[in-house]
Amino acid sequence: MFVDQAIISVRAGKGGNGCVSFRREKFESKGGPNGGNGGDGGNVVLVADEGMSTLYDFRHQRHWEAENGEDGGRKQCSGKAGDDLTIRLPPGTLIYDANSGAIIHDLKAGDQVVVAKGGHGGWGNEHFKRSDNQAPKNAEPGEPGQEFSLRLELKLIAEVGIVGKPNAGKSTLLAALTKATPRIANYPFTTLSPQLGVAEVDGSRRIIFADIPGLIEGASEGAGLGHEFLRHIERTRVIVHLVDLRPEDESDPAENYEVVRGELRGYSEELADKPELIVVNKADLFEDEKSLKDAINAFCRRLDLRRKDVHVISGAARLGLAELLEVLWGSLHPQGKAVEGWKA
Repeated sequence: MFVDQAIISVRAGKGGNGCVSFRREKFESKGGPNGGNGGDGGNVVLVADEGMSTLYDFRHQRHWEAENGEDGGRKQCSGKAGDDLTIRLPPGTLIYDANSGAIIHDLKAGDQVVVAKGGHGGWGNEHFKRSDNQAPKNAEPGEPGQEFSLRLELKLIAEVGIVGKPNAGKSTLLAALTKATPRIANYPFTTLSPQLGVAEVDGSRRIIFADIPGLIEGASEGAGLGHEFLRHIERTRVIVHLVDLRPEDESDPAENYEVVRGELRGYSEELADKPELIVVNKADLFEDEKSLKDAINAFCRRLDLRRKDVHVISGAARLGLAELLEVLWGSLHPQGKAVEGWKA
């Protein structure tokens, strides 16, 4: 199961109390103070774990507490500091203060963040001895650790986001390009959560893809499944807009394209302005080369596109996929040379 939001409470450890103690030894009835300091409480540390891809673990465990520091002891023995609590999260997790809504950190690969600091241990009475107070009978209590309610929001980190209407073939394309195994079926909303996959262009070049659930009209306002997952496209660098040239519902491919574009723009202008590669899919369903060319040309005329702006593939038949990967690599790495897409 893919879980991309969670609310948890974290509490750092309380500092240990300082100790009030006096040295008592044989033949020395009036020894000085020797109460030790309390140990510091443990911190709560958030760590990006690249092996994680979901916030599922946080659905059932909401409260996280670090270890308290031990109290100080006699003979100037300081209490043991509490152990830090390490919470592992997927890279790409945004950490918010659940009460104020302020963002605390944007967790990236390799990050380690102290999100709640443990309380300081209290001073023992040995710390307070002075020439004018040689037998202090006071010690400090330990300070409480910081405590917060956190809202966690995971945004997938992928270089390329695949968007399109339901049944455009996004899951099939992801499966063909990568080793991902998304559910594939011939009905809307097969993809109920974003899917990640890594495609190998060659032995040394890889591209991370995210298949975003199908967007319907009104998605940017909360309709369907799209609203929950539009934010996952925000971190992608390039959008592959997949269009079914021969939809089973006999809808207009150009209108379908415009609907999805409208939802991207309705959610965020920044998202709508991302580099986009228009890819028409299911080329293998056409009877001959002429009917395919006619459909592509009609699509381009409706949207005032040049033929070279549209890349033609078939995810199911694996036509044009190697060329598509090269084009995407060239878009992601402009210093590299992209080749032309497969021509119908």
